[in-house]
Amino acid sequence: MAEIVLRVRLTGGDHLDVTYEAPDAVEADDALEQAIKTLAEDSGVLRSRHGDRLVVFYGRGVAAIEAAPRGAIL
Repeated sequence: MAEIVLRVRLTGGDHLDVTYEAPDAVEADDALEQAIKTLAEDSGVLRSRHGDRLVVFYGRGVAAIEAAPRGAIL
């Protein structure tokens, strides 16, 4: 399982740093590709975590995602 930190920019302009776990991915690049493919679908839903909270993003509400080798810059 690969885990990555994403900075998600919403269509309203806000952004949020979340952790995304991809159980099928071995490397971080695979997890990022899986997140991109999921959000690109018409009915794409991405489940992630912000601290202890479960956060669900719908593809139509996400304007951009950023990933860094060591996670998002806080």
